[in-house]
Amino acid sequence: MKLWGGRFTKETNQLVHNFNESLSFDQKFYKEDIEGSIAHVTMLAAQGIISNEDKFAIIGGLNSIKDDIENGTLEIGPGHEDIHSFVEANLIERIGDAGKRLHTGRSRNDQVALDMKLYTRNQVAEMDELLKDLLKVIHRIMAENLDTYMPGFTHLQKAQPITLAHHFGAYFEMFKRDRSRLSDIYDRMNYSPIGSGALAGTTYPLDRELTASLLGFTGATLNSMDSVSDRDYLIEFLSAMATIMMHLSRFSEEIIIWNTNEYRFVNIDDSYSTGSSIMPQKKNPDIAELVRGKTGRVYGALISLLTTMKGLPLAYNKDMQDDKEFTFDAIDTTKGCIKLFTGMIETMTFNKDNMEASAKNGFTNATDAADYLVKKNVPFRDAHGIVGQLVLFCESKGIALDDMTLEEYKAISPVFEEDIYEAISLKTCVEKRLTIGAPGKTAMEQVVKINEEYLNK
Repeated sequence: MKLWGGRFTKETNQLVHNFNESLSFDQKFYKEDIEGSIAHVTMLAAQGIISNEDKFAIIGGLNSIKDDIENGTLEIGPGHEDIHSFVEANLIERIGDAGKRLHTGRSRNDQVALDMKLYTRNQVAEMDELLKDLLKVIHRIMAENLDTYMPGFTHLQKAQPITLAHHFGAYFEMFKRDRSRLSDIYDRMNYSPIGSGALAGTTYPLDRELTASLLGFTGATLNSMDSVSDRDYLIEFLSAMATIMMHLSRFSEEIIIWNTNEYRFVNIDDSYSTGSSIMPQKKNPDIAELVRGKTGRVYGALISLLTTMKGLPLAYNKDMQDDKEFTFDAIDTTKGCIKLFTGMIETMTFNKDNMEASAKNGFTNATDAADYLVKKNVPFRDAHGIVGQLVLFCESKGIALDDMTLEEYKAISPVFEEDIYEAISLKTCVEKRLTIGAPGKTAMEQVVKINEEYLNK
């Protein structure tokens, strides 16, 4: 069934139909299409545009279609141009002429805009919940590892000692910002386009605010041309997903490094690893690698939609039909990656002794050795040079700063005393950093409490 066949005297070429159809992918939001139609006919009846008898017949028919799709007795098959024509054709077949009144006062342009908004709104909410689940796992790991020392890095070089809680806390902040972005998108997109018609509204006395209210929108959109041609909310959602995937990819990269034989910071659970077909000793971090790899797929979806929209005049253009396939794929990809990543880190264990040994052997306490000298009135630039000599000495001996004797310290600078060992211990180096946001235990306990309150909202 075509909703526009009256104007045409020839059947559409099959290749043209295949190229033009969207049912193969827009069937994904059959529930949203039916939900929107029920709200629309409810409003039509409230405005006296259709009778209550027709309203009840249409709503009953739409609900029966939804039930039959979900129980498998009605298959969404080929032969229709899109999900809208599929639903309407089935409705007319079931209830007769009353079904022909379903489309009163609306166009496919505002109908598809509504369906996509409803679907996207639901997906934004679902993704937010998945991120919250991930944050709960990160929070637990943080709370359990306030005293787990490890090296912090810059340029992939060991820099200063931190804790595992502090490192994971950085990702907590990233994913918390991701949730904030999703919340902004939800609020900004939550206005109903239905009733905008093809581009110029309709002559029927529609109550657009009623329809918006029935569908849980904040209100109705204020410009009918923008309503049917707006895809900003999808671009924003794709941008947010690209950022989420970037954060997951960065985290995955670190876990891949930590999983190497050289680091051995983590043990990835067998259920989230695979082996090699030829090398029996291998245990590969495939989930982390796939998350890292699939990030480009989501980036591609964002660039595709930006490119599609960049040259389109107002109002609706068929190009916009191409917003769906890669958006659906990006949503499925991002949700799947969040779920798998959450499971991977939830079951992952940490080799705390290796982490601490790595921090000690990487001169991560060198800055604290310099601070020690400054507190004894050595100018910082001189202190910097002295500690550089200490590091050269340790490298030549294959030892850490902690392993030097006091005599060796004094040979380089007589300022050093017995208290140098306490000053450069990992515990001291970490715990004296007490400002909020720093890795010290007191500061991190504050952050963990703030995070707990955030997750309990």
